[in-house]
Amino acid sequence: MSEQTAAGLLGADRTAISNIEAGRFGISEERLRHLVRIFGCDDNILIDALALMTGGRKSGWWDEYRGKIPPGFLDVSEIEHDAVGLRTAQTAHLPGLFHTEDHARAIFELAIPPLKRLEVELRVAHRLGRQVVVTGDNPIPYVGTIHEAALRMQLGGSKVARAQLTHLLEASDRDNVTLLVIPFTAGGFPTIGDSVLYAQATSPHLDTVHMDSPTGAVFFDSPAQLARFRARLDLIESVALTPEKSRDFIRAIVNEL
Repeated sequence: MSEQTAAGLLGADRTAISNIEAGRFGISEERLRHLVRIFGCDDNILIDALALMTGGRKSGWWDEYRGKIPPGFLDVSEIEHDAVGLRTAQTAHLPGLFHTEDHARAIFELAIPPLKRLEVELRVAHRLGRQVVVTGDNPIPYVGTIHEAALRMQLGGSKVARAQLTHLLEASDRDNVTLLVIPFTAGGFPTIGDSVLYAQATSPHLDTVHMDSPTGAVFFDSPAQLARFRARLDLIESVALTPEKSRDFIRAIVNEL
């Protein structure tokens, strides 16, 4: 539908449609529900999910870091905050939602070019703040698949690595957390080398995938892309050890340190 046609049916100027689409203006719930009727959308779950997002952008805890750390970091925080479930797959790194302070600091100290001390500490504080979605008063379900390579990487030294893996074991005891390990012996699997975060929304239409890249955060949200990522995660999880065997595996690595 053209902007002109939609604007006419809405009883507004055509620039109102482009401003809403570009996120320059907020939109009321009443206008949203009018628009979805115009567009013939009858998915009530999606409509209700969108209605909760109306009324303008709401501030989150991550806003205190705006302008201080890369915007992609903030986008991930907001996506996780709005999610009703998370699935991740990690090959070279452990899940950020379970990093210890020392482990996170060791990661950011490896940045090229080197970050200033204040930048490192801001990123560490933000990384720890993200954890509220799985450890707070209303934790959401989390399923994370971790490759053995990530578990054996001793970032910050053996003492830091031991504390990090012990923290990971403690996290796996939470009712909302499922951690799965892929041992070297499992062979190949989809998305080798990639870090994938799949955020499940109230409506599947609003799901989002985040991946890291050398140039920053990359996000995917088209139906075809989401379907491919769900299939990949299903395959990855199918070759992983059970939660019980995964904990035993992590515990064995801890004992080696």
